[in-house]
Amino acid sequence: MNRIIKIIIPILFLSLFLNAPNFAYSQIADEQNQEIKQINKDIQDKKDRIKKMQDQQAVYEGLIKQKQNEKASLNNQLAILENRLAQAVLDIASAQTEIDRTNLEISKVNLEIKDKDKQILNQQEHIASVVRLIQRQDDKSTMEILLLNDGLNDFVSQVKYLEDINKEIGKSLETLKQYKEDLAGQQKDLHGKKQELSKLKAELEEKENGLASEQQSKTYILDQTKSSEREYQRLLKLAKQEQQQAEADIVSLEKIVRAKLSKIAGRKLEFNDAGFIWPVPKNVIMAYFHDPDYPFRYIFEHPAIDIRASQGSTLRASASGYVAIAKDAGRGYSYIMIVHGNGLATVYGHVSKIYVQTDEYVVQGQTIGFTGGLPGTNGAGRLTTGAHLHFEVRLNGVPVNPLEYLP
Repeated sequence: MNRIIKIIIPILFLSLFLNAPNFAYSQIADEQNQEIKQINKDIQDKKDRIKKMQDQQAVYEGLIKQKQNEKASLNNQLAILENRLAQAVLDIASAQTEIDRTNLEISKVNLEIKDKDKQILNQQEHIASVVRLIQRQDDKSTMEILLLNDGLNDFVSQVKYLEDINKEIGKSLETLKQYKEDLAGQQKDLHGKKQELSKLKAELEEKENGLASEQQSKTYILDQTKSSEREYQRLLKLAKQEQQQAEADIVSLEKIVRAKLSKIAGRKLEFNDAGFIWPVPKNVIMAYFHDPDYPFRYIFEHPAIDIRASQGSTLRASASGYVAIAKDAGRGYSYIMIVHGNGLATVYGHVSKIYVQTDEYVVQGQTIGFTGGLPGTNGAGRLTTGAHLHFEVRLNGVPVNPLEYLP
């Protein structure tokens, strides 16, 4: 019986040792818990700030729509611009706050991962101690251990007890490892979200730059009108006439070119590309197809998308086809139209420089000119919202949404 006690006592000691608290670790864990609590508080503060910004954004949106429903005038247009600029600045601040909040969440997860690492290490040390003590028992042969016990039942009980301890240790270790893997996955997700928010911030900064260009445009118009409402209305009338003339030319010339090609080739022009490509690098869309918020919607329905592009960016043919018109209007509205197969055509507006000629065949991706749009520059036209590309896609002569054709 004494021999059994000598064997069982180390095992009982082992069990107590496994469940004994690590006071040094406990103190560190308490400190980390306090840090996590502070991070949670900071995260909530960021969320509250974002909510307030969203409420203010709704106010700006309401003011913009109110002014858009009023008669077009210098004062109204400037008021719209100022509210949109303020809204963009708020959008950027909101995005930065989101980024800060995400960084806090990443810090929190890192602390939790660090905490679990320490728990795993602590558990591993306990397991190592268990293994060493069990190995001491394993040094004895099975027959020797059996003889040290009063009977087979005592021997079986001892073995079963050791097996239970091993299973519990293994289960605990696997649980901690799985938790660590889960936290690592969460950390990866948060890093991905941080990258997305950084991209959003960059896009919003582009939006702010675009709105600043609109403000420059309005300043240019004010310089042209000398703050005269009457002169402003005259410019609006001229701009409308300019757009109407461009629309009429585009429609008629497309028909002429298609008829000419049909007679020469004896068949319709075939679309020989896999699909359209972006004429300029994919960027922020400043105005969408039939955009209800388009600044000059009172003049004409926006039949295109406006793509953010720096003044003088390389302009490429979105698909292969024949140039129906390449109009250089000096300081007026300059544009290029290319006729493609399957009844499709593309129009590139506010072009500052043109490299192609009417009736020329161009291939997809070929440089056809430079973009423009800055007020007072070649090809910009009388009204412009700053440097960008006005891009149209037409199907059988009717404007359609370009985003449905672009990759």
